[in-house]
Amino acid sequence: MLNIINQLKFTRGEFRKAFTGVSEEEGMRRFMPINSISWMVGHLAWHEQLYWLTRLQDRTPIPELNELASFGGEASQPSLIQMTAYWEQITAEADRFLENLTLADLVPNVVANNGKEYAVNKGTLIARVTYHYWYHTGEMQAVRQLLGHTGLPDFVSDDIETIGRYYSDKEETK
Repeated sequence: MLNIINQLKFTRGEFRKAFTGVSEEEGMRRFMPINSISWMVGHLAWHEQLYWLTRLQDRTPIPELNELASFGGEASQPSLIQMTAYWEQITAEADRFLENLTLADLVPNVVANNGKEYAVNKGTLIARVTYHYWYHTGEMQAVRQLLGHTGLPDFVSDDIETIGRYYSDKEETK
């Protein structure tokens, strides 16, 4: 597996930790102007679905995400349980695509299934999604502080030393 995919998967694990322990009611709560935690979870599911499934494979398994949690869409406070289930489904489906990418696949500009070419490559899109996760992970921690949660992480977990460790893609055997 490419290191950039490993980093995305590590980031998703940190994102999951950011909403683990949040109740359904808390997940749907909104502190204006910040979106609810449930929306953030759905939003990242929407983002991954858009890139890896809709644009690159012409599949949209959960079209409701376009209404519930898209960029620029109406604000919503959906069910955290439902958004978590959607996120798990989308990331599992995305992984089947992402885990088969090679270094050569990351370089050319993205051409969507509809033939539209984007002035960006898959490697950049993977980085964008990864950074998007970190943005909302921090935002979730702020919401959790507003909810009165304590014992929140101070920094990225020690998992960075194991599952999130950096390695050179040149060492990859694939």
